[in-house]
Amino acid sequence: MSVPAAPATVWSVLSESARLHADREAVVDPRERLTYGQFAALASRAGRAMSAAGVGRGDRIAVWAPNSARWAVVALGAHSIGAVVVPLNTRARGPEAAARLTLTGCRMLFVDDGFLGLGFRATLYAAAGPPAPGRPVRDLPDLTAIVDLGSDDTWGAFLRSGDLPRTVNVGALERHLPARATDVAYLMSTSGSTGAPKGVALRHEQLVWVYRALGARLGIGAQDRLLGVTPLSHSFGLNAGLLAALVVGGCYIAVDRFDPTSVTGLIAAERVTVISGPPTLFTDLITATGARPLDPAPRLAVTGAATVSPELLERIRTVLGIPLVATGYGLTEAAGTVTAQRPQPGGPGTLAAPALPGIEVRTVDGDGRDVAPGHVGEVLVRGFNVMSGYLDDPDATARVLDPDGWLHTGDVGILDERGDLRVVDRIGEMFTVGGFNVYPAEIESVLAGHPAVTEVAVVAVPDDRLGQRGVAFVVPASPVDETTLLAHCRAALAGYKVPAAVVLLSEMPRTPSGKTSRRALRALAPA
Repeated sequence: MSVPAAPATVWSVLSESARLHADREAVVDPRERLTYGQFAALASRAGRAMSAAGVGRGDRIAVWAPNSARWAVVALGAHSIGAVVVPLNTRARGPEAAARLTLTGCRMLFVDDGFLGLGFRATLYAAAGPPAPGRPVRDLPDLTAIVDLGSDDTWGAFLRSGDLPRTVNVGALERHLPARATDVAYLMSTSGSTGAPKGVALRHEQLVWVYRALGARLGIGAQDRLLGVTPLSHSFGLNAGLLAALVVGGCYIAVDRFDPTSVTGLIAAERVTVISGPPTLFTDLITATGARPLDPAPRLAVTGAATVSPELLERIRTVLGIPLVATGYGLTEAAGTVTAQRPQPGGPGTLAAPALPGIEVRTVDGDGRDVAPGHVGEVLVRGFNVMSGYLDDPDATARVLDPDGWLHTGDVGILDERGDLRVVDRIGEMFTVGGFNVYPAEIESVLAGHPAVTEVAVVAVPDDRLGQRGVAFVVPASPVDETTLLAHCRAALAGYKVPAAVVLLSEMPRTPSGKTSRRALRALAPA
């Protein structure tokens, strides 16, 4: 496949947009409104400040903050000097963030300590130690600085630090050049098929290519204003939100937290034309509006998940009044997008969607043989969108990327006669809560660490609002109650990972081979 024409990096996309339409709005949040010219200038300044702090090409910086214009400025600033961005979910707890920062060796961390009173730094200190001589966090030796995006004084001081004269090593100029097309842009977080945390390396050129193709498929252009509800820490929110707006010269409206009632007002006030997000987003908007159309209604809604229903797609169109509705499929290891429908008036007639140009999709059986159209098989993907691999984990990479370049997704889908794909399930036990992937092994590990737990298994159950929720089944070693175990989970896991219920059992149901019977557990799960 040929490499797409320039601009082929996220930074060059912004630079080109700033040159072509400097006065057009690019990024908006409740605190700031930035035109493309202002956005590019501020990002360049942030990049100089990172460079002054010792960050160079190939180094990693992390952002642990809600969606905002400053989040975007930091990310693009990092790209302006060739640094790699590591997004952290705002729902992550201290131990999760510390593990991610350790895995990626981040040099700088940007937080918003005032967000919802969460105190990101305090939770990180509790997990990895307080500040120590020469270190902002004692047990994170790679980390050299923490910058609070939520503080105007701290943010201003950070930006000014890049304006000061400094000595540049001429022999090391390569460390301060913008990213190249083949460089890694983001290290996204995923647990893959095993539940163990991994970093997915996504390159600049593949991201720009994929989201130009997606914009063309969905008909998104410079006139569009995209609502950014899905977190920028998530591949869908970052790439199908912010990047999708930038590559067409549109405007990204950052939403730091989702309150359905306030978001309906924001949609009207900001003249939003495109909404994308998980099915939960749209069910909550339908409830918040009292099943009345948005006024004015956006022209396009984009959603997708194995649990999305045709009924919901029809309600988006007829209840919310959004005339064009499209679904698609993607995963972090494939740059977030594999397939997408072409929006048609009257709503999609099917949940199946074609792959973007240049992307191949197969469905295979357990022996790796192609299955016939209309039959269920594991989804395999090959193309420009497929990741470079998992960070520093060649064994895990080899398990999902075969020698012929096919990504074994672990998802189960059906290809129709036209080659359009509908995803129906997952081979493993991963499930999705409000658009976020949840891996039972991670929850089971946390619960198994409680002294009163001797055995645990987590299964997914349907949830009307969130799509799915987890239920944990525990065989206790000593007296314990559900409230205690849920509190234990909340202290160590992001909220969406915390089970909806904990059921105490005297023993686990078993299959004939002695394994835990997850089918039996699902039958026992509370409605």
